[in-house]
Amino acid sequence: MSDAVLVALIGLAGSAAGSLAGIVVSSKLTQYRLEQLEKKMDSYAEAQLTIEQRVYKLEEHNVVQDERLKVANRRIEDLEKRAEP
Repeated sequence: MSDAVLVALIGLAGSAAGSLAGIVVSSKLTQYRLEQLEKKMDSYAEAQLTIEQRVYKLEEHNVVQDERLKVANRRIEDLEKRAEP
């Protein structure tokens, strides 16, 4: 084999190895970034669930407070009626 063909084959093998290594590294990086995004989305989903739970509790508390206010107003009205001559 001539020297030119041998150099061309070595160059071809080097280019192929470099391309494959680049593809593998790029694939691993993409996979890593996807995993990080999935983790971030999971944390957002958990935070959203927590917010929904907190809003539900606040709404529930608001209903209880409204009922207490109604009872207090009724008591005040009853007391005012008793106090009138």
